[in-house]
Amino acid sequence: MTEKPLPFVYQFAAGAVAGVSEILIIQLQGKPVPGQDYYNGMLDCFKKIVRNEGPSRLYRGIAAPIMMEAPKRATKFAANDSWGVFYRRLFGVEKPTQSLSILTGATAGATEAFVVVPFELVKIRLQDRASAGKYNGIVDCVVKTVKAEGPLAMYNGLESTLWRHILWNAGYFGCIFQVKALMPKVDPKTEKGKAMFTDFTSGAIGGTIGTILNTPMDVVKSRIQNSPKIAGSVPKYNWAWPGLGTIMKEEGFGALYKGFLPKVLRLGPGGGVLLVVYTGVMDWFRKMGAQPVA
Repeated sequence: MTEKPLPFVYQFAAGAVAGVSEILIIQLQGKPVPGQDYYNGMLDCFKKIVRNEGPSRLYRGIAAPIMMEAPKRATKFAANDSWGVFYRRLFGVEKPTQSLSILTGATAGATEAFVVVPFELVKIRLQDRASAGKYNGIVDCVVKTVKAEGPLAMYNGLESTLWRHILWNAGYFGCIFQVKALMPKVDPKTEKGKAMFTDFTSGAIGGTIGTILNTPMDVVKSRIQNSPKIAGSVPKYNWAWPGLGTIMKEEGFGALYKGFLPKVLRLGPGGGVLLVVYTGVMDWFRKMGAQPVA
């Protein structure tokens, strides 16, 4: 089961909005550096970037998230559907359960992580102020990274990315199942408006919970991926869980949630929109004669 892509103009607009939000997240998640601006929040970050570096700085690295959006979303839902079928057969159950929804979402998140890691690494390096001047674009960033650090460097941060997507997808799909179970039952064929509201509400709550769960891993992932590997030295941020401990010890628990506000404002409602669109497209496929998996 795959997600039908929207026309390019809509993907571009969504990528532009995502680019602004994500550059703010990266700036807020960066480690404080003496002599450089420190950001107290989303608006403060936005104003200082525009004032000191120009409006175009907000869109640096935007091609990577645009290119990543379609395969990322397609993988998320396709993997969740496929793993759902696998686990139902494995455990001999006919319908999803709460625990099965969490397990399926977590496994789909792990699958999704392998798709997005190279895109994320390029995006983070293009957006980071300390390393942005080294690269002239996506291709230049990839070439220089591979030349200096080897081809496996494109998968720097894979472990932390796995944790980030496992936690988000487990929270997202687990919440969708539970919220739908608690809301009044509706017939999507005769009550389309109510069905869309149920999808949006459950998806938005799922996106919010997923963001709460995975933001610390997102913070440490950004630091791991923005730390070039130098022969003979061990990076300060190398593995996810030790990295979380280092950040908490040096900067406090609050540092693990830097960038949370712009992220949750995007991924909370975004989770609702994703589910509404996906459900609508799947309904259309069914009307066109697509057959469900046995």
